[in-house]
Amino acid sequence: MKIVKWAARLLPFIYMALIWIMSSLPSNHFVELPDSTLDRTIKESLHFVEFAILYGLFVIAFLTLKKKFTVQVNLILAAAASLYGLTDEIHQSFYPYRSASLFDLFKDVTGVLAVYYFVDGAMFKGKFSRLKELLGKWRDWMREGTA
Repeated sequence: MKIVKWAARLLPFIYMALIWIMSSLPSNHFVELPDSTLDRTIKESLHFVEFAILYGLFVIAFLTLKKKFTVQVNLILAAAASLYGLTDEIHQSFYPYRSASLFDLFKDVTGVLAVYYFVDGAMFKGKFSRLKELLGKWRDWMREGTA
């Protein structure tokens, strides 16, 4: 159980390192689809997905701690994921084959806000009962063992 707990705590930071590395490389480094419009559309939509995942990983990691998950904590986690999006955009501006844009940052933050909506609704507003149950089970399972 301790291994799972620590893996969950480290996962957001490993994921952040992967984002950092991938944003240092040309966009076609891993794959380039034959249809350039489709390729660009998919890659642009990944901004939304990758930062939604990052925020979700922050939530999962926090729930392994013996601390109360509050509205304020939730906002801090969302802000941290969003600020990492800003950091990543600035980072990309230093590479000639990458670009930084406010629209990309908007997509990053929108991804965070999409997941935030569900987590906030589940944990604090009585919505999304299955998500609340799932997050509660995860938290309880992680808190059974020692820190």
